[in-house]
Amino acid sequence: MPGYQLLADAVLVLHAAIVLFVVAGLPLILIGNRYGWSWVNAPWFRLTHVATIGIVVAEAWIGMVCPLTTLEMWLRVRAQTRAGPYYANGFIEHWLQALLFWNAPAWVFTGLYSIFGLAVLATWWRFPPRFGRGKPSSGRTR
Repeated sequence: MPGYQLLADAVLVLHAAIVLFVVAGLPLILIGNRYGWSWVNAPWFRLTHVATIGIVVAEAWIGMVCPLTTLEMWLRVRAQTRAGPYYANGFIEHWLQALLFWNAPAWVFTGLYSIFGLAVLATWWRFPPRFGRGKPSSGRTR
């Protein structure tokens, strides 16, 4: 059924976007602090970033399959389609799955996610989020 295929592709695109947010978020925080981009320390950005990698690390440590992966596979089973002669699966499925899903033992991913999560936590210590509405203090008093 094409509707299920479309929904499965949408879930996969969402999954890839979340991975991109987590992976690109760390260098953006580092680069942004170097160049004075205030938005990289906004609470909404930093809390969302640390929570997302925290969920990934927790899932890895307890051996849980990502709910987005589970939902996507459930939808693909219901779609029961083949895309055609060029790809075993659809174009989106083919390329995004190749980007997201790698063949390695689970402990490798748990270790990588944990190290990345620790790096994200280190940015909280080095470049803390800016809570409150005021501009950061210049260190001078009047």
